[in-house]
Parts: sequence; structure tokens; C-alpha cells
Amino acid sequence: MIAYTLVCAEDHEFEAWFKDGASYDAQEAGGELICPLCGDTHIRKGVMAPSVKASASKRKQHTELDPAKVRKYMAGYRKFIEKNAEYVGPRFPEEARKVHYGEAKSRHIYGESTIEEARELIEEGVDIAPLPPDPDALN
Repeated sequence: MIAYTLVCAEDHEFEAWFKDGASYDAQEAGGELICPLCGDTHIRKGVMAPSVKASASKRKQHTELDPAKVRKYMAGYRKFIEKNAEYVGPRFPEEARKVHYGEAKSRHIYGESTIEEARELIEEGVDIAPLPPDPDALN
């Protein structure tokens, strides 16, 4: 399998996987490649960095996580968000839409939503991300 960074005529970048280079060439020649953002069929290869495999020992170093370090990082990330964003509580979906559509002052917010509300926001193109749980509250 090979991954290519592709770009449409509107300069939307996206990644696509192909069996091999010939599979990409065939799909490109047949007009089968479509931008997932705008539906454009004028697709070209974008700039890509080569994929270099690390040695097994280096790969192992990157996959082993120290749970205490992860916990500390997540706690710090959560504190950063709480310090630098406005808490809007259960009004989060409504406020996120207002900010996104320019109906409210642009600012960083956080709060609560259901999974379905979050899914709807994402489908509308509202840029959101889950806030990690407070590690101290989990014990």
C-alpha cells in the first residue's frame, strides 16, 4: 500500500491510499479521484515526505508510553484549556455554532455535549476536539 497526499483545484489537501503507483495512475486517468471536501475531480499529487522505516528498537521506544507521564501530560493539557478558554457548560453546542457562524465573538470555549451533538457539530464543519478527563477526578 502507498499513501499519497492529493490536492484538488481548490487547493484542498487530503490523503488517499492505493495498492501501488499504477493503481493511482489508473484512477487518476479514469477521473475516479474526488476531493472529499468539495467534490472536485481535478486531482493532482501534492508534496509528500518519503516514508523511512525506523529500526525495530527505535519503533519500540516510540510505542512504549509511561502511564505516569501520559497522566501528567493530560492533566497539564486540561489545565491549559481551563485557563485559556471560557467555560460555557452544557451550552457548548449552541455557543460553538454561534462562534463558528460569526454570531458571537470569536473566542476559545469548552463545555459539555452529547456524542450526537458533537457529531452534528463536526458534520457542520465546526472545529471541535474532546477535552481529556481530569485524571484526578478518575480516582
